[in-house]
Amino acid sequence: MRSRLAVLLLVALLALPMVPPARAQNALVVSVWGGNWKDTVDRVIGKAFTAKTGIPVEYEVGGTIDRLAKARVAKGNPLVDLNFTTTHVARLYISDGLYDKLDMARLPASKEIAKEAFRSDSHIGSWAYVYTVVYRPDLVKEDITKWSDLWKPSLKGKLALPDFDPSHIITIAALMEGGNEVNWQKGEAKLKQLKESVAAFYSTDAQSQDLMKTGQGPVQVMLSVNAYHLQEQGIAVKVVQPTDYPGVVGIDTMAVMAGTKKAEAAHQFINLALSKEIQTELVKALRAGPVNLGATVPASLKGQPGIFSSTAEWKERGYIMNDEARAKNLPGWREWFTANIVKK
Repeated sequence: MRSRLAVLLLVALLALPMVPPARAQNALVVSVWGGNWKDTVDRVIGKAFTAKTGIPVEYEVGGTIDRLAKARVAKGNPLVDLNFTTTHVARLYISDGLYDKLDMARLPASKEIAKEAFRSDSHIGSWAYVYTVVYRPDLVKEDITKWSDLWKPSLKGKLALPDFDPSHIITIAALMEGGNEVNWQKGEAKLKQLKESVAAFYSTDAQSQDLMKTGQGPVQVMLSVNAYHLQEQGIAVKVVQPTDYPGVVGIDTMAVMAGTKKAEAAHQFINLALSKEIQTELVKALRAGPVNLGATVPASLKGQPGIFSSTAEWKERGYIMNDEARAKNLPGWREWFTANIVKK
């Protein structure tokens, strides 16, 4: 009888839903992208933070929109304390009341950062990059020096574009026609002219890099960080600093979640991340641009697209879109782009 009861108990236990392991009681929980982004944040910032404060760091990883959806569900009782996301998606967090205002008195390192990194009173830049033109000179036997070169007939069937966020090429097309991200419709006809040049679309960083490696997309509107990663792997790609319009800047940001009980620790983490020492390490690890103007940039990256090391470079070598306009327009951009460019 006792053995039968034991079997029944075991069956009952196996039928119970799996409960995730409890987080360390005093851990700071950081939400960030997975893969190299999470690994780098942990290695460069998280471990230094724990060594300095004694507070362990744990991570929630996922895609940009998936993490936003989770934050909306947990509003008022957040599952994470600090969030990394793109500057325009951060506007959606702010409009939903998911971020606290930053206490700048707790962020003395912010006195050293570029003014462009101050995105709002609730989120602040962690690093920068650009989406720009990248190509393989071994497969494309002509120089590409401008955005407008993408419209050359000789590049038909060679171009790859991101379909998950077409804001970069939409904005460039609008700029070429006297518009911008606000009145982007001015570039619609221009962008439609590019349709026949597109060989492929990509939805992830990995797909973008694979298309470049295989030669299926030897010309791309590409994240500069990914291009530098390919160069490290021995793929000879050229990262263009366009002479007609700058690369479109992306700034990833940090923020403190509204309702967290660890606001003090979250501010300490952000302050450490903004320090010139950590910024120097982030540049080397991510091949992204520092926001701290005192950070050291490796000679191999100095002056390269997406690497801004002075006030003048921030101003002259990148186009920074209006965050609110981008956040508001992105769903409509994706719908229009899919209907008019992606679909044959």
